[in-house]
Amino acid sequence: MVTPGSDAPKVAPEVVAEHTVRALQRTVPAAVPAVVFLSGEQSEEEASVNLNAINQVNGKKPWTLSFSFGMALQQSTLKAWSGKEENVKAAQEALLTRAKANSEATLGTYKGNSKLGAGASESLHVKDYKY
Repeated sequence: MVTPGSDAPKVAPEVVAEHTVRALQRTVPAAVPAVVFLSGEQSEEEASVNLNAINQVNGKKPWTLSFSFGMALQQSTLKAWSGKEENVKAAQEALLTRAKANSEATLGTYKGNSKLGAGASESLHVKDYKY
């Protein structure tokens, strides 16, 4: 996804979508069947909303545009679980919520979630992280 740098102000999902689709149209051959996005350092919800906006862009998009999220699928699940057996059901529900959100975003039908679980709106950016 084409997003602003971590120190830059946020932009609307439609702006991310427009720039992302334009970059893909200019560089990815139509013969490529799919493009899957990592969440980068976006929050779970931000990644879902941006993927949804990308799939709502009108115009030529010959590829399936989907997700391959790691932390943006796991953050709220791990927070809900907290390593405690009694939290397994809550963690499963959190994972199902995020998976459903991203499935809908892949179809361009995600409406956003007003009932965000713990961690879903937290930025996943780690300043000065080294690989």
